[in-house]
Amino acid sequence: MDVAATIKKILGNVEKVILGKRQQVVFSLVAWLSEGHVLMEDVPGVAKTMLARALAKSVGCTLKRIQCTPDLLPTDVTGTSIFNQKTSEFEFRQGPVFTNILLADEINRTTPRTQAALLEAMAESRVTIDGVTHDLDPPFLVLATQNPVDHEGTFPLPEAQLDRFLMKFSLGYPNMEDELKMLSASRKQHPLETIGPVVTKEELLACQKATRSVKIHEKVQRYIVELVHATRRHDQLMLGASPRASLALFRTSQSLAAILGRNYVLPDDVKRVLTPVMGHRMILRPESRLRKVTSQDILDDILQEVPVPMIDEAPV
Repeated sequence: MDVAATIKKILGNVEKVILGKRQQVVFSLVAWLSEGHVLMEDVPGVAKTMLARALAKSVGCTLKRIQCTPDLLPTDVTGTSIFNQKTSEFEFRQGPVFTNILLADEINRTTPRTQAALLEAMAESRVTIDGVTHDLDPPFLVLATQNPVDHEGTFPLPEAQLDRFLMKFSLGYPNMEDELKMLSASRKQHPLETIGPVVTKEELLACQKATRSVKIHEKVQRYIVELVHATRRHDQLMLGASPRASLALFRTSQSLAAILGRNYVLPDDVKRVLTPVMGHRMILRPESRLRKVTSQDILDDILQEVPVPMIDEAPV
C-alpha cells in the first residue's frame, strides 16, 4: 500500500479548504493513521469544524458533531435503549459516537460524567450500554475542541482523559495572504462544496495497517524512551509522561515516516511529533507556572539534553 500517495490525495483535497495550515493537517492525518484522537485547543472561528468536515468528505466518511454543554448527558453521546410498545422490547438507539469522525465541540463545557462517556470509545473503539458492548465501525476518529480563553462555566479535562488524546495542537490564525485567499475562495460558494471523496475508507484502513510495518531502529526506539524518561526526572515537572506517551511517539513517528514516503523512522520524525504528542501529558510545578515556564520550554530543554542517535542505515 502506497501510504504517501494516498495521504497526498487527502492532503491536497483538504488544503483546498484549509489554507496555510499544512503542518496541522498533517498532524491530523498522522493521528488518524495511528488510530488515535486529536484535541484542538484554539479560539473560535479558525476552521476547526471545517477541518473535521474536510477530512470526512475527502475519505467519504460519516461525520457527526456534538455541541458540548453542561446539560449534555452521557446517553446523548453513546445512545440509549428505548422501549418499543409494539414489540414490548427495548431497542438500542445509537448516539452520535457511532460515526467515523466525531467532532466534540468545546468538550470542556460538558460535565466530567459526559466527558468520561467518551473514554471507552476513544480507547477501545466500542461502547457498553446496559451491559451490552457495541463495536464502532472503523476508521474512528475523535476531534475534540476547547476554547483556551473563556474558562467560565467549564470543566477542565482531567489528566487521565487528556492522556487519551494522541495529539494536541492549535490551528492558530492564518496569515494575511492566506486570509485573502480564503475570502476569494468563499466569494461564490462555500469551499467545502467544491470537494468530494478522493480516497475510500478501505484505502485509509489499508494505510493504517501499512504504517504498523514501518521499521524503527533499536537506537531510535531507545531515543523515544529516553525522551519520555527525561520528563519524569525534570525538576520543573510535577508529573512526567506515562508509558502511553512512549507508545504514542512510536506510532506517530511510524505514521509520519509513512506519509513522507519512507518505510523506516528517523530521529527527526520523533522530534517533529514530540510537541503535539507530549505537550499535554506533563504537569508543571505550580512555581514553574508562576515563572511562565511552558511545556514547550521543557521539551526544548529535553531535546538539547538527550543525545540524538546516529543511524548509519535503515533497519532491515
